[in-house]
Amino acid sequence: MAAGVLRNGSTRLILRRDNLEPAVARLRDPSNNLLKLMEIPARQLTMNGIASDTIPGDMPALAQAGFNRFKLLEGHWQGRSTKGWEETITFKTIAKGSVVVETSFDAHPNETMMTMFYLDGTRLLLTHYCVAGSQPRLEATSFEENGNAITFTFLDATNLPSRDRGHMDKAVFRFVDEDHFSAQWTWYQDGKENWMEEIKYERKR
Repeated sequence: MAAGVLRNGSTRLILRRDNLEPAVARLRDPSNNLLKLMEIPARQLTMNGIASDTIPGDMPALAQAGFNRFKLLEGHWQGRSTKGWEETITFKTIAKGSVVVETSFDAHPNETMMTMFYLDGTRLLLTHYCVAGSQPRLEATSFEENGNAITFTFLDATNLPSRDRGHMDKAVFRFVDEDHFSAQWTWYQDGKENWMEEIKYERKR
């Protein structure tokens, strides 16, 4: 089925032809109130996507909507990978709501790792503090499935003298509902990208 693509630089939003109603993504916050994450009026849509003169104004909304997704993850989560291992993670919003911190306690034996999500102007970024000793910074480059899937790709890193040295290079987050989401990362080394196992998370009550 045909899909329209909204582009601005390296960022895109894919809109399916069968979904030309207002693209509204909603989740419930901890107080059980509906939080509108983004809305693109139907009048701006065409059968091929969005009129070009609406693109600049929409891009900040996409980044903000994505950041709001991560803010709604605040709390404790139990994850299980497709290889069978499990981990516990937490999300916490800090610095007056400007940063979301993910803390992973079990992804690597006896080590804790952290990932920071934040806005930089119109961009949604993450910095991953990895057990490999590097701190790759990734940028959200794709918003698909009405904002329910966000792909981050490598931007730069500290403590990484060469991109060919092994590091986390790409990540895809898929939001199912307020209590479920998944994450999958790639490991990049010597010019080769390898997808790691997908991890599915469920909120701990």
